[in-house]
Amino acid sequence: MADESHAGWRLDRFLSHALPDFSRSRLQQLLEAGAVSSGARTIKDANHRVKPGDAFALVVPPVAPAIPQGENIPLEVIYEDKDLIVIDKPAGLVVHPAAGNPDGTLVNALIGHCGEDMLSIGGEARPGIVHRLDKDTSGLMVAAKTERAMASLAKQFANHTIERAYNAVVWGSPRDSSGVIETQIGRSPFDRKRMTVLRSGGKRAVTRYKVLEKFGPAERPFASLIECRLETGRTHQIRVHLTHIGHPLVGDPQYGRARAAPRAKNAGEEAAFTAVTEFPRQALHAFVLGFQHPSLHKTLRFESPWPADFSSLAGALRNLNSP
Repeated sequence: MADESHAGWRLDRFLSHALPDFSRSRLQQLLEAGAVSSGARTIKDANHRVKPGDAFALVVPPVAPAIPQGENIPLEVIYEDKDLIVIDKPAGLVVHPAAGNPDGTLVNALIGHCGEDMLSIGGEARPGIVHRLDKDTSGLMVAAKTERAMASLAKQFANHTIERAYNAVVWGSPRDSSGVIETQIGRSPFDRKRMTVLRSGGKRAVTRYKVLEKFGPAERPFASLIECRLETGRTHQIRVHLTHIGHPLVGDPQYGRARAAPRAKNAGEEAAFTAVTEFPRQALHAFVLGFQHPSLHKTLRFESPWPADFSSLAGALRNLNSP
């Protein structure tokens, strides 16, 4: 419980003082995870100011097992053989266990589906995983079921010979109907959870884009549907690149900014503006995945239809082009 000497302290400072056995970074993680409360109220803000008499409770979750466990999580399997599995990942599914997501991930689902032999492929932390999609990005992923497949797919990703195409809905519309975005991408020096374009350092990142549809007035579209193809695969690459050129993804809470909709002139426009401003995730879907099969020695190519939320978003936005 806080007393007069703690008045005005930041909550993270007070917790660090009261719980010296915990590092400040660990306390920050627990705060963000909703483990700190005062009365019936959960407090996640490290900058919360402490008042005399405040009492705080900290509930430390049990330590998660180091080795991922198989779970019965439904998967939409597009293709599977003895070497690999291709799945259509839904938005909201985290790819591998990490802080804040110890289970309920794609890795847990793959172990549950393919068996515990999966744990020996490429390391226990991320078995079978050769690439990833962000939690709220939907679409196609391939995972390896043998070491040979793991090595082959990893080499193809490293050599940039994997075909990957994404559909995205962005705010506004790029000036050019197609183009190449080439930059260096690395961790933001101001926020280590974000990636950013860097003038020096970082890793080379190349994204090719093409505008497929524009929604709204031709002279100043409200939003656009674009196709992006990756030549490299950096963390958050498409999200960072589209923000860099001034057209962030609709619904992206980390890199995007919600834009005010103009006053709707009819029910169709109102539905469109509501759909885009309330879209709950980044509007990004991995719809093409192509690679060389490690054993069959032929190219496999898969296409994924838009999930219902993405399709509804595009459908609503098309109302802006109706007479």
